[in-house]
Amino acid sequence: MSERILVLNPGTTSTKVAVFDGTDCLWQESIGHDAATLHSFGTVAGQLDHRYELIDKDIPEDARGWTAVVGRGGLLRPLEGGIYAVNDSMLQDARKAQFGEHASNLGSMLANRFAAAAGVPAYVVDPVTTDEFGPIPRISGVPGIERKCRAHALNIKAVARRTAKDMGVPFDESRFVVAHLGGGISIAALAGGRIQDVNDGLLGMGPFSPERSGALPLQGVIDLVRDKGYDEAKRIFSKDSGFVGYFGTADLRDIEAKIAAGDELAELVFEAMVYQIAKEIGAMAAALSGNLNGVVLTGGLVHSGKLRRTLEDYVNWIPGGVHLQPGEEEMLALAEGGLRALRGEEKVLVY
Repeated sequence: MSERILVLNPGTTSTKVAVFDGTDCLWQESIGHDAATLHSFGTVAGQLDHRYELIDKDIPEDARGWTAVVGRGGLLRPLEGGIYAVNDSMLQDARKAQFGEHASNLGSMLANRFAAAAGVPAYVVDPVTTDEFGPIPRISGVPGIERKCRAHALNIKAVARRTAKDMGVPFDESRFVVAHLGGGISIAALAGGRIQDVNDGLLGMGPFSPERSGALPLQGVIDLVRDKGYDEAKRIFSKDSGFVGYFGTADLRDIEAKIAAGDELAELVFEAMVYQIAKEIGAMAAALSGNLNGVVLTGGLVHSGKLRRTLEDYVNWIPGGVHLQPGEEEMLALAEGGLRALRGEEKVLVY
């Protein structure tokens, strides 16, 4: 049986497209889109025909003949992680931006369009709104404010699955702390492949990242919102904090160059970020009662040898040791989900 899968991952001004045969990438392209043209459509859903035509024109003939199409899961209703068949209910929520407007909403719509033309099934895998919290992690301590299960679910689950396989541990019996370290940072406690707890890596929880503020002293938050206003404060916390706030760059390579040149502030801020990451990993190890198969480090920052060494010095006491899965292979993760569906290795869920 052929296992050729088309993978679609739409972003704000580009769409990543790839064709896999099993887990081998046959062809991959990032198709850029003119921002003004996209804006002219008014809504994300309005971009569907335009993006479809550009993508369809770009895919070479020898990369066709798919047996499934997998799109990035967008802002759907909060749901368990897993593989979902694209259906009318999902498409309706995506088109109407029922749970938020984001380019990833096009993932299911594009997958459906290409799959219908090829006569094959369409899926999404571990959507952005994956939510697997039980009641205890949701409690914040303030009535009316609830902790959210908001994380890099696709990559976190994919690297945990690969690490479990490498270790010979059944995924549904595995227990990992997975630290996704990129422009945003998500550090999750996974038990049986489910996200038991995770910091909200976008606003207000966990370590600061190259761009985001992480958890903050509340008095400082109150004062900044008072002085800057809600919208400006939200922008600062989500886009202009961390390395960007201190140094005007989110690139760890720039920070390491400053450190190498003797910049003491750069060294201090770098050490502080790693220290906060380590504290959050320790907290998630506690959430698993110290009973785990190991810590998995993933995301773009893990390419840094300096960061890995510094972080491992903090967390190598945790049972199971540290396992490295650098980078963020979203396209492969989506293809792997499609393969599991085709092979019957994982139940396909209904939205």
